[in-house]
Amino acid sequence: MTVNFQYVNIDVSETLSQFTTKKLEKLNEKFEFLISAQVYLKHDEKDHEAGKICNIELSLPGPRIFAKSNEREYELAVTETVNDLRRQLEKRKETYKVY
Repeated sequence: MTVNFQYVNIDVSETLSQFTTKKLEKLNEKFEFLISAQVYLKHDEKDHEAGKICNIELSLPGPRIFAKSNEREYELAVTETVNDLRRQLEKRKETYKVY
């Protein structure tokens, strides 16, 4: 699976990229039909409580899957977004089962 990163209003972080890639690779092991992931990491200066936004869009057969979260730390935002994607993928996998 190919993972593309875009950093908006923040500096590029290699450790954050590795952390996100590791989480997405775990998804790829469980759901082998994933093609690619587009990761957007943003900082919202207006939101003082949270403001660390993670958007992930997964490309796979059929419609794309998208999840977004806004947390106080990027690691929490990535974890929450991946958990949302996992729930969506489990629902999608049900449609791929052969009867």
